[in-house]
Formats: sequence, C-alpha cells, structure tokens
Amino acid sequence: MNLSEYTQVVRAHWAAIVLITALGAAAAFAYTLTQPSVYTATGSAIITTGPSEDLGSALVGDNYAKSRVKSYLDIAKSRKVAEYAIEGLGIDASPDALVASVTVSNPLDTAVLRVSANGSSPDEARDLVEAWIAGMTTAVADIENEGSTDLSTPSVVGLQTLDSAVLPGAPSSPNVKLDVALGLLVGLALGIGYALIKSTLDRRLRKPEDVEREFDLPVLGALPFDPAIAKSGVAMAKSDFAMTEAIRQVRTNLQFMDVDNPPRVIVVTSSLPGDGKSTTAIKLADAVAESGRDVVLIDADLRRPSVAKNLGLIEGAGLTDVLVGRARAQDVLQPYGDTDHFYVLAAGAIPPNPSELLASDAMHKLLYSFPKDALVLIDTPPLVPVTDAAVLTARTDGALVVAASGRTTIDVLDRALQNLDRVNGRALGIIIDGMPRKGAYKDAYAYEYEYSSDAGREVRSEARRASSARTAAAPKETAGALSWDEIVGSDESPEPAEHRKA
Repeated sequence: MNLSEYTQVVRAHWAAIVLITALGAAAAFAYTLTQPSVYTATGSAIITTGPSEDLGSALVGDNYAKSRVKSYLDIAKSRKVAEYAIEGLGIDASPDALVASVTVSNPLDTAVLRVSANGSSPDEARDLVEAWIAGMTTAVADIENEGSTDLSTPSVVGLQTLDSAVLPGAPSSPNVKLDVALGLLVGLALGIGYALIKSTLDRRLRKPEDVEREFDLPVLGALPFDPAIAKSGVAMAKSDFAMTEAIRQVRTNLQFMDVDNPPRVIVVTSSLPGDGKSTTAIKLADAVAESGRDVVLIDADLRRPSVAKNLGLIEGAGLTDVLVGRARAQDVLQPYGDTDHFYVLAAGAIPPNPSELLASDAMHKLLYSFPKDALVLIDTPPLVPVTDAAVLTARTDGALVVAASGRTTIDVLDRALQNLDRVNGRALGIIIDGMPRKGAYKDAYAYEYEYSSDAGREVRSEARRASSARTAAAPKETAGALSWDEIVGSDESPEPAEHRKA
C-alpha cells in the first residue's frame, strides 16, 4: 500500500478510528478514578566536612564529601534508616514496606542526597521525608563515630538537612492528564490498526482499480449513485451531469470494444439481485438512442421482470408471447422516449420454464432478427442464483456484468464469471454501479465537475437536434421507427459472428 491508499483507508474508517480513540481516552480516565491518590513530598540533605580555614582545605573537604556520597547513598536506602524513621514516626510498619515508599538520589557532581517519599495524604508524605532525613543523619553519625572514645567530639564528616519537606499541593498519582494522553495514543493506534485490518479483510469491490487488479477484464465505466433514481425510479428521475457523462463513457467504450466486429446482441446481467443491472441497461439503451442508433431493450428477466414497470410501459404482453407464437415482435414492441430510436420488448407473462425458453431456437432467432445496425440489450436475471443469463450469454455476443460498488464482493463476482466460463460465455466487461459521490471511495475525476441545469438542458437540446438531423439524412427505410414488419416477420435468422462465440 502506498501513502494515498493508507489515507483512503483512514478516510473510509475515520468514524471507527475516532470512536476507538475516544474509548481509549475514556478507559484511561476511568482507570485513574479507580486508583488511590498518592502524594509525593521531597527534601534533601548535604554531606559536610566541617569548617575550612583556607581554599585548599575547602577543596579537599569538598572532594572528600563527594567521595563519601556514594556510601551514604547506600546507607540512605537501608532498612536501618527505615527503622529509625518508624521509631520517629511512631507507626506500625515493616522496614521493607517503608523502603519501597522512599526514593533517595544523588544529583551528579554534588554531595547532596535528595529524598522523595510517597504517602496517602500530604501530611503523611511530608512527615515521612522529615523522619527519613533524620534517620539518615542518625545512621551516618553512628557509622562515622563508631569506635570513637570521645562521644562529645563529632566526626569531621556529617549529614545535615538542606531543604525541609513541604506539603504537596496536588497528588502525584494518578496523573490524569498523562494517563488520558496515553489512552488517546493507545486508542489511536488501535483504531488505525482496526481500520487496516478491516480494509485488508474487506473483499468488496469499491472502485475500478479493484476489478482490474483481481480480474482480467476491462471496466467499461463507473456510474455514480443517483439518489433521484433510488427515490423515484429510473423513468421519473432526471439524470444529472455526472450520471449522463458516466453512461456516455460506457457507451463510448462499448463502441470501441471491437471495431471490426462490434457486438450488437448483448446481455446485461449481474452477480446478485439489487446490483443495478436493470437500471444500467435502461440508462445505456437511452444513451445509445440519444446518439442516433436504434436500440432494442428486451426484458428477459422472466422471474422478476422490471423494465416495463420502471419505464411506465404496458406489462401484459411481451417476450414470452413472441416465443410461444401468440404474438409477433412488431405487435408488442413499445417505443420509449423522444428519440424515435429506443424500443422496449417487455417480459410478458412469467413462464414456469424460463431457462428453457431463453435457450430455445425461437429466442435465438428473435435476437438476430432485428436490423443489423441496431443494438440489442437483454436484461437478464443475476448469474449466481440461476442459469438464465449464462445460457443466454453463450448464444449471444457477450455479457456486460454490473457490479455494485461497496456491495459486490470479489468472491461473488468471481463465481458469476465462472458460471459464464462453464458455458463458454463471453464477458465483455464490468460496469461498476453506485459509485459514491462523497467519502473516501468517490471517483476523483468523473464527479467533480457539475454544470448548471441551463447548461445541461442546452447540451441535451443540442444532442436531440443532432439526432434529428441524422434521422432526416438517413435512408427512408431506416429513418424513424424500425421496419419491424419486414425484418421481424422474416424467417431468416442471421448467425452471430465467429468471434462472438469465442
């Protein structure tokens, strides 16, 4: 992972990181509330060598005191001093416990012994420091005067109090600020670790790079999430600039997929229900019609048809009626939109044997009976639950597989593509639907630029004028509506090109 990918992971899971960091700080604060307050008092003593008559004597005395301080430091940490302190305080405690509450140190290049003592109250800490310094003085005097016959003459070297202990104003432990800061750091580290682990284990496809990294298939486009379609449906929703340009990119990439033998009978499917295949098929058909090319959208989802309902068309008759011979294609084809190039063949009655109907010779004949310059898009059921789409793909020019951003997983898409491979079906490419417009996984280029509604209307009006001009200049037999009576009614059934069966 590079730096940008790490940044993307943090942006995607920032809420979890913040929550875990806050929990770490809260846990640290709660821990401090359970700990008893400890107060620390400090004092110091200094080693003296008696009065000096000249500078040389003072230097000698100072060097001697510094040489003795190491020995005095060991004395100050002994149980003997603790026994003197216990006696001075008049408390019932063990010397070892008292030694653990006191710290004695020697600042570098000095003859000073600094004493720090902990207590449950300020008075207890201060009294323990005073008693400890007094015990140190007594212990040093005992050692220095040991063996002396004249007790009235003190030793040259002695220990005297330098700084008396004062009452501490605040507890030294627990340190709430330090503990909370450590809790924040630990929580932040855990939050980032959680985000990295979750990102590593996340198998959902979120952007085109994920598909290209895992599969040897082109990504024909990435469609943004359109809240208007989710709320009102594809027929009632007014596409914005981002959706319009994204579907046009898919249309363009499809046109340049195979220049010599472009696919014209294409299945549109997905891995699982709810991935947006029907909406994608409708938007793609509309975009192709806007370019001036005839397009036929067939609802071959004979289990849960939705195309006619989404477009507000008649649902009673359609594909199944044509396949069983109850109606002709030209009788049930319904025009849609104002381009005069978009025709819809609804699903019709739901049969008990959808797979057999879609794999029939009648279905194959119907698909290749439309004009050769027309694009035929077939909306089919998902690949994983049923075999309808795979069977139909094997007898057409290929399939466009729709994957939902943040929903379709690598494993599910791989299983869907394997279902196509088993029947020698050709996957033309992947279309990613529902790309987020905000957040860490938004498209960094396609959705940044928005035009005003006036500009959008002007662009659409220009496209309609260009389409009308192409229609007027076209030969009479292909202008306007398709010649269904002449072509669909024919018994000829053109076979797909060899490359489409590869």
